[in-house]
Amino acid sequence: MKFLGIPGSLRKASFNRMALNAAKSLLPAGASMEIFDLEGIPVYNQDLDASAPARVVEFKKAIRAADAVLISTAEYNYSVPGVLKNAIDWASRPYGDSAWKGKPVAIMGASVGNLGTARAQYHLRQSFSTCRR
Repeated sequence: MKFLGIPGSLRKASFNRMALNAAKSLLPAGASMEIFDLEGIPVYNQDLDASAPARVVEFKKAIRAADAVLISTAEYNYSVPGVLKNAIDWASRPYGDSAWKGKPVAIMGASVGNLGTARAQYHLRQSFSTCRR
């Protein structure tokens, strides 16, 4: 089983990157996880759908190559970090070419707030309810 881990933060020492590394260390024999850093993915621009930037092409290829995706996200301002939502949008576009189609996605998160990342996880579930078709 091949997993793709996506940290919802660009910070190198983020709690969520650490959580993905911990999950990676707990995988059973025969399973693997690549952790994809979202750095370098530009702001989504529909004008570029026909010729996506190289980093976006890499991201979509990594999603498609994985059997399942594990996202570990922070919560910024009661929602999903912009860098993560942007990457999700890129990978779901153009219409009819979503890398998320039929892909199992699990969500976890770490935060110092009282509710952890509950609101961000809720918003991610809403995003994935349409882009996995």
